[in-house]
Amino acid sequence: MSGPATRALRLGTRKSLLATTQSGLVADLLTERTGAAVELTGVTTFGDVTKAHLAQLGGTGVFVSALRDKLLDGEVDFAVHSLKDLPTAPAEGIALAAVVARHDPRDVLVAGAKLADLPTGARVGTGSPRRVAQLRAIRPDLEYVPIRGNADTRIGKVQSGELAGVVLAAAGLQRIGREEVVAQIFDIDEMLPAPGQGALAVECRADRADLLDLLAALDDPPTRAAVAAERSVLAALEAGCAAPVGAYAVTSGNTVDLTAAVISADGRRSVRKSASGPMSEAMGLGRDLAAAMISDGADTLMGEQTH
Repeated sequence: MSGPATRALRLGTRKSLLATTQSGLVADLLTERTGAAVELTGVTTFGDVTKAHLAQLGGTGVFVSALRDKLLDGEVDFAVHSLKDLPTAPAEGIALAAVVARHDPRDVLVAGAKLADLPTGARVGTGSPRRVAQLRAIRPDLEYVPIRGNADTRIGKVQSGELAGVVLAAAGLQRIGREEVVAQIFDIDEMLPAPGQGALAVECRADRADLLDLLAALDDPPTRAAVAAERSVLAALEAGCAAPVGAYAVTSGNTVDLTAAVISADGRRSVRKSASGPMSEAMGLGRDLAAAMISDGADTLMGEQTH
């Protein structure tokens, strides 16, 4: 088997601070573990240039397709994505080469006070229907508004007083060193994360056996099993349920413990279930849990979207 390529590997990344920081972490980890030289190649995606809100675009995929096109064209060798942005359907010619060990999966509130202490009618920004539904379950008296932009832009809307708060992923703020703005970290029980939240996905072309071997050095099997369970819940539900979905799994030994919920848009109703199974059966565990949730009425929680 040949060693690392003599030229630097081209790592395709979105150009935002968070994306380049995450890609830099993966590049450094690969160099540390394999000795491979890596250079970052910036790519502009549809999600970066569109003015539409992500919920209108279907959420996942808008940050991913341009990077995958560059992979298939041979312009970059591999790419790093926030795993929660990755569509659940497989992409032809693309392999999930590694799932890097997960960081903090939780959601956080950036505000001047905790959620419970915000005044009635306060405006809280988030582009995620999953977050809005769970926030409404806790504080139905607040106004939840769609928001776009990178982390600094969103934080700025709070600091300028335009919004009372914004909800973001803990891992992203930790990676860019902005933890000081966090007013509250939500418990997993009160704010179930998006499937794959906090984890990074590494993709390359499926026909690059040399790269698949090399990138395997980045893979964390417990994280891969956990996110496989979470994403299989989402994949099974997406066919018949557009309601907000949260899912989170942890591994212990060879066992995966999975919890998932479908929440109505108004936050008033939810179907929440948990199950456990072997790591080797993570995807089946997720599918079975989704089927049980549908049997309990998860597919009826569509409702009218409230604004």
